[in-house]
Amino acid sequence: MMNTTPEAPEIILNVTTMDGQEHALVALPGWRAMEVIRDYGLPIKAECGGACACATCHVYVDPAWTDKLVPPTSEEEDMLDEAFDVKENSRLSCQILMKPALNGLHLCLAPGSEPD
Repeated sequence: MMNTTPEAPEIILNVTTMDGQEHALVALPGWRAMEVIRDYGLPIKAECGGACACATCHVYVDPAWTDKLVPPTSEEEDMLDEAFDVKENSRLSCQILMKPALNGLHLCLAPGSEPD
């Protein structure tokens, strides 16, 4: 019998590590960008595991993508106040839920997100 279940569209998350290496990661809809980055073994601390209780998954969002993301909550903004080298395009990757509309999203790991 033929499988008639439609396949989910592929979502690519582009990540630049702090040493300048670029990675194209396949993401699943509904996964947090932090989970995708961590599960591919890239150097991200992500201590709280996605609870928005720390700033160790701090990333910079490519300016072309900032308006395509759901705006940060007040909780995320409070946590970013504790991050190192916060910029206008800073976000916590645990608060970015992957979806087909974010195919091609480009994030750069920020200082302070690297494991000890």
